[in-house]
Amino acid sequence: MHIGELAERAGMSLRTIRHYDEVGLLVPSGRTTGGFRVYIEQDLERLLVIRRMKPLGFTLDEMAELLRVVDGLAAKDPDDAPALAARLDEFLDDARARHAKLVERAGMAEEFIGTLGTLRASLL
Repeated sequence: MHIGELAERAGMSLRTIRHYDEVGLLVPSGRTTGGFRVYIEQDLERLLVIRRMKPLGFTLDEMAELLRVVDGLAAKDPDDAPALAARLDEFLDDARARHAKLVERAGMAEEFIGTLGTLRASLL
């Protein structure tokens, strides 16, 4: 698929996808003879991993590290499996902690909205 289809399927902008290519997070699987990027389903899956990390506040370096772990797991080298599994567990624990903070912040936002609603209702 071309970058436009990838962007549409992932719900992301072309600019963001090009940036991920520039920093090495999402290198296209190929190029057309005209030099246009060509992506495959695995590239989309990789992009979706990146997209899911972004709201949790992971840095580009952290995203790259997780993608190296994912790539290593896909290689299925039994010698690397224990270290990769341990690093994946660390990412999982970190993602859970970041999610908990987001849930807490969302609760605060709901309370604030309720306060504003109460203030607005008192003006009627």
